[in-house]
Amino acid sequence: MRYGMRAMPVYLLTDKLVFPPAEGASREGVVAVGGDFRPERLLLAYSQGIFPWPTAGMPLLWFSPDPRFVLRPREVHVGRSLAKTMKRGTFEIRFDTEFEAVIRACGLVPRPGQDGTWIQEDLIEGYVALHHLGYAHSIEAWRDGELVGGLYGVSLGSCFFGESMFAIDPDASKVAFVTLLAHLDRWGIGLVDCQVKTDHLTRFGAMEIPRKAFLAELRERLPQPTKRGLWSVELDPRAALRALGHASL
Repeated sequence: MRYGMRAMPVYLLTDKLVFPPAEGASREGVVAVGGDFRPERLLLAYSQGIFPWPTAGMPLLWFSPDPRFVLRPREVHVGRSLAKTMKRGTFEIRFDTEFEAVIRACGLVPRPGQDGTWIQEDLIEGYVALHHLGYAHSIEAWRDGELVGGLYGVSLGSCFFGESMFAIDPDASKVAFVTLLAHLDRWGIGLVDCQVKTDHLTRFGAMEIPRKAFLAELRERLPQPTKRGLWSVELDPRAALRALGHASL
């Protein structure tokens, strides 16, 4: 079944776990509409280069934009100011200790130019279930025992699919993100899907590539082992800088 959008046909999902090819997305990047946030559907979507992006007043939308916005951990840019913050050890970075708190904060904490209201209860339930299966992860910044920033995403093969981040304390989510990248590089996870272009991630070195190139690389990386299960912190932010070759900043 298909659902029309700006005269471009997109597919209406049923209970059957199937997506049309991402290459057939509409001009806006919409591949399909409908469906749900079952972990099985989410994993299938990510494996095909598709991600959900709920929009107020519309059925659930599934996207695969062209171009795709990606970042390679080994090529991250860390500014001097952020590097100084990381060297001071202002934040404690933890993985997977408060996943649900992170995803809820991403939906509540205001961010310039972004609206977190798309993070609704059914989405939270789906990703929490995916976390319990060992595929979805939270990267958290703590200060004085309080969660003050972080992000969450999905790990498959040697890819990490970033979903959303929040910060209460300035630089908190940035430190968490750079620390994550050091771990990903160490684990051989060489591609971070940032979905669509933002100025914030451009400053870290993220760039746009054709969807065709993204899907080809995705197919190569998915057969590699997934680092599944709870992640534990092995590098503090200062060690993360050294691991990424930024010790001199």
